[in-house]
Amino acid sequence: MKKLLNTLYVTTEGAALRKDGENLVAEVEGAERARVPFHMLGSVVAFGPVLVSPALMGACAANGISLVLLDRVGRFQARVEGPVAGNVLLRRAQYAASEAPDDIVRSLVMGKVANQRSVLLRHLRDHGEGDGQEPAGAISAVCERLARILQRLAAGLTGLDHLRGAEGEAAQLYFSVFGHLVRSPDPEIRFLGRSRRPPLDPVNAVLSFLYTLLTHDCRSAAESVGLDPAVGFLHRDRPGRPSLALDLMEELRPVLADRLALSLLNRRQLRARDFETRDGGGVLLTEEGRRTVLTAWQERKREERLHPFLDEKAPLGLVPYLQAQFLSRHLRGDLDAYPPWFWK
Repeated sequence: MKKLLNTLYVTTEGAALRKDGENLVAEVEGAERARVPFHMLGSVVAFGPVLVSPALMGACAANGISLVLLDRVGRFQARVEGPVAGNVLLRRAQYAASEAPDDIVRSLVMGKVANQRSVLLRHLRDHGEGDGQEPAGAISAVCERLARILQRLAAGLTGLDHLRGAEGEAAQLYFSVFGHLVRSPDPEIRFLGRSRRPPLDPVNAVLSFLYTLLTHDCRSAAESVGLDPAVGFLHRDRPGRPSLALDLMEELRPVLADRLALSLLNRRQLRARDFETRDGGGVLLTEEGRRTVLTAWQERKREERLHPFLDEKAPLGLVPYLQAQFLSRHLRGDLDAYPPWFWK
């Protein structure tokens, strides 16, 4: 359990939440683990099987505290709230901002490009010239070009097409050298360039699976604060597409997904036997491979990192929910700008 900003996140399965006077009390196996006054809470987010007493639900509704229920892997299930929650005003602000989203898009793209560059720089620090076969010079050159893109963004690059162009240019540069970061001993596990539907090699199969998991988390995060996950800023609206969830995941996927994929492959937790090739050339994870990735994903989300804006440590799994809160606060006018999450 962890309280960040004005939200209590309950991630312990089997925890019980109850009302005691004007306080929320969280218990695990009958022992009190947390006590938070209602006046200090804006929302409660519960992951997995968590018991919530009827008295607490009524108190949360009466005090304007939203109660968000997610399943074990973070998929949105329900939100319980009282009659006055302000979500209509928040969504109106979101829709209005989507008509002129340059500032938000610039922040999202800066976060993504900076984190892509950090992934490459971390590889250079960890492996350097490697065994002489690794083109460290090519990776360094891409890092320099990404730094120039960041300079353009920081200088106030405007225009949605230009911002999307900068994001696309950075992605092309990043994935042009991503294959050099894969150090699996299996010759079948190679990165042949980004491919999506279907993924055409094992590396893309892992990336696509992790991106799907991250999209679910970002969609749940958007819904947990009352945002409309279908209306984004960087991604264009399209029926059935969670554009805002895709926006939120952009700055997070280099660290949460790409780094995890590299770790699983380079540490030989995933081998060639964990993939299968379907008719048409698509490559997918086997059932055992998916279990390996899911286990590592849950472990990864428990790791804590210092949040640069909060200046407080938070589990990586809660970062999408924090960023959704920051976005909602910016849309409400409480923050001058949306603060990206930079990985260091």
